[in-house]
Amino acid sequence: MTEQFTLSRRGFLASAAATTGGLAIGFPLGAGAQQLAGLAEPEMNAWVVVQPDNTVIVRVAKIEMGQGTLTGLVQLVAEELDADWETVSWSYPSPGENVARERVWGSFGTFGSQGIRTSQEMVRQGGAAARAMLMQAAANRWNVDVAELSVERGVITGPGGETLTYGDVAEDAAKLDVPESVTLKDPSEWTIAGQSLLRLDTAGKTDGSLVYSIDFAVDGMVNAAIRQTPVQGGTVASFDASTVEDMPGVMRVIQVDESTVAVVADTWWRANKAVEALEIEWDLPEEAASFGTEELEAMLNDGLDADETFVGNETGDAAQALQDAAQVVEATYSYPWQHHVTMEPMNAMALVTDDSCTVWTSTQNAESDLAAASEASGLEIAQCDIHRMHLGGGFGRRGASSTDYTTLAVKIAMEMKGTPVKVIWSREEDMTHGTYHPVTKARLRGGLDAEGNLTGMHMRISGQSIFAGLMPYALEDGMDPLVFQGLQPEGEEGRLGYTVPNLLIDHAMRNPPLRPGFWRGVNNNQNSFYLESFIDELALAADRDPLEFRRSMMQDHPKHLAVLNKVAEGIGWEEGPPEGRAYGLCQHMGYGSYVAAAAEVSVENDAVKIHRIVAATDPGHIVNPQQVEAQIEGSFAMGLSASMLSEITVEDGRVQEQNFDTYPIMTMWEMPDVQMHLVPSGGFWGGVGEPTIFVATPAVLNAVARLTGKRVRELPLYRSGLRLA
Repeated sequence: MTEQFTLSRRGFLASAAATTGGLAIGFPLGAGAQQLAGLAEPEMNAWVVVQPDNTVIVRVAKIEMGQGTLTGLVQLVAEELDADWETVSWSYPSPGENVARERVWGSFGTFGSQGIRTSQEMVRQGGAAARAMLMQAAANRWNVDVAELSVERGVITGPGGETLTYGDVAEDAAKLDVPESVTLKDPSEWTIAGQSLLRLDTAGKTDGSLVYSIDFAVDGMVNAAIRQTPVQGGTVASFDASTVEDMPGVMRVIQVDESTVAVVADTWWRANKAVEALEIEWDLPEEAASFGTEELEAMLNDGLDADETFVGNETGDAAQALQDAAQVVEATYSYPWQHHVTMEPMNAMALVTDDSCTVWTSTQNAESDLAAASEASGLEIAQCDIHRMHLGGGFGRRGASSTDYTTLAVKIAMEMKGTPVKVIWSREEDMTHGTYHPVTKARLRGGLDAEGNLTGMHMRISGQSIFAGLMPYALEDGMDPLVFQGLQPEGEEGRLGYTVPNLLIDHAMRNPPLRPGFWRGVNNNQNSFYLESFIDELALAADRDPLEFRRSMMQDHPKHLAVLNKVAEGIGWEEGPPEGRAYGLCQHMGYGSYVAAAAEVSVENDAVKIHRIVAATDPGHIVNPQQVEAQIEGSFAMGLSASMLSEITVEDGRVQEQNFDTYPIMTMWEMPDVQMHLVPSGGFWGGVGEPTIFVATPAVLNAVARLTGKRVRELPLYRSGLRLA
């Protein structure tokens, strides 16, 4: 990129100026004027706006993609504001406005289960400060001390029982100084936050009024479809535009960059039909074009035996402990590439003129898209802007380092200046040019003493690094710390939940020629699968109950143990499973939250039936319980779908799975009953969108192994001769 953003945070409150006859307060999250048609002259530098008609508008910098962050953040503001929930609305700011205001609203990034937990303090402060100013304005009008007032649902009551609404004093409040400090409510006092309120975006999704970028249209727009190199690193050698230029509706055939060709037409269907018919000769890199399953296996196996590695967690002397062990258990596991398969494929609309570039798109980090638009158009950041639309799925594909859909749209629009160009990737383009969940293998060796205690363990991970593939500047002396998610000895994001006296966890980096990316749960997915499967194997070898074996190593990890005990109790571990079924366990920590699952399965004729999964999650605090429950169910569906059914494979450098006929996803009748236990212990803020995705699969597969004696070490399920019932 020609310009890189440094995400700085401004002070607590930025401004109290307002010209709308209402109260506007600026915070590190803010608002966009063009999105506030209901305001006559909205203050740009605002987080909370209270209008004279008592409408409260909360500006949200994080994006909504089905996870509920929008509603949760608005709940937190409304809680501290003591607003009437029925009068609360919301709007999105744009990254261009953020830059123009010297980044007053901070980061727009919505990923890593950070939507609420990294914003909660600043938005709560915003609501509390607005409340303080409104209360002071009322006190001034009545000429009484503010301590004599009370407020409920936006109605302020004076010492004599007289009342004023927030709207009544909004204009006066806007003239007051912003308080230097505010006191936030204890979560035990919450009446709006902490409740399962209906989501603010549900009605629009139900009646079809909510517009995603794939549906967005403007007068005079044209449509474009693309074809990219079939092999990563390939380039366009030649093509004959004349073969499709006379097809119905075709306007232009454009070589977008060295590896992409586009057709512009009056409709997207016609553009896509033309680009599919276009004969393109490609120059393909020989090594990448000959890469396939055999080469991948050799590369990963080489890493398992490598001498040079990056160490992520080391305690004691694992090698000596294994040498001295009474019994050594060894197992090798593998995890495939996986695609995000968002319901809404990649797309963007761009309008470029000589002095401006505007993009409408679904994105998890519009500031990265803003930088990409500036680079692609050659215009200054101040001349560009991104209009954020709700996402039809993100899961990391539309994150900070994945702006290819914006870049291509802007480049095509550069060739059609003054005309809005809407670019939609076909499902085939989307699947064959994704940013895939990294492919890895792991070899684990564990040493048991004569009493069946784990005395030493070596976990070797071999495979892909997301940082090396997408953002090498994030590497630390060549190491990708993200590889060790959930396996670290310390840290608030994801610590290993077991105490092993002699431990070595290391990584042999091996990067095959397929672009990796952040896929919901990221490296916790395979790390949980590897570790929790192996813990069960160790318990079996030690002839110990898997729950008791885990507990014996968790005395120093009380929060990990608490969620594990909760699911064991919920599944009925002590009572045992019904005839013909088995239980399996898993616990893990990720994104600041402690999570566990217990599964009940049966197997008949190699068909695995998942009857139910009991889940427990401790994210510290919960803003909307129903949304957390929905996230747990959704993450189980996505995680199980990927591990049981789906994988991306490569032959001759080409991705083989191009649509849902070869990349199946879980159906509703395959989904188990999910029983959820929310056990927030307070004192910290963890995520909820990603953590539970990585505990379902190990729990299911541990149950399968207990029932059948067949240990699944390679995903998806069919590779072990099993299938999902």
